[in-house]
Amino acid sequence: MAYKITFEADPTPQEMQILSDGIDEYDQSKIGAREKRSVTFFVRDEDGAIVGGIHGNYSVSGWLYISTLWVSDVVRGSGYGTRLMEHAEQEAVRHGCRNAYLDTFTFEAVEFYQKLGYTIFGELEDFPAGHSRCFLRKKLRAPDKTEN
Repeated sequence: MAYKITFEADPTPQEMQILSDGIDEYDQSKIGAREKRSVTFFVRDEDGAIVGGIHGNYSVSGWLYISTLWVSDVVRGSGYGTRLMEHAEQEAVRHGCRNAYLDTFTFEAVEFYQKLGYTIFGELEDFPAGHSRCFLRKKLRAPDKTEN
């Protein structure tokens, strides 16, 4: 059989799912099932509009991945970012996670995450030009039973 490589400027969701399913199948053959579970929390105003939120996932690997954290300017600086991170971390710990990781840019929130105990373990410099993309991790701990 002959194969050819084709460029796809706008692949369909179904085509992208084939790639995702393929890597999942391969990974399962090497490390077993790795079911991912979503963790999402929102901050809503009195009308129910979303003014902040966090999204990530965790799996049997024991790692929480934070893919998105955003708070609107109207609540930024009010502690909601920290509280969203704490909620996601606590949810992951309840499901057996002991570590967390994420990535961010130097023009976004590196210092914020460092204040929460995250440390940089990798950096892509000049990504984008004049900035860096930083990869951070944190060892999670179960909440103290005496904490309220």
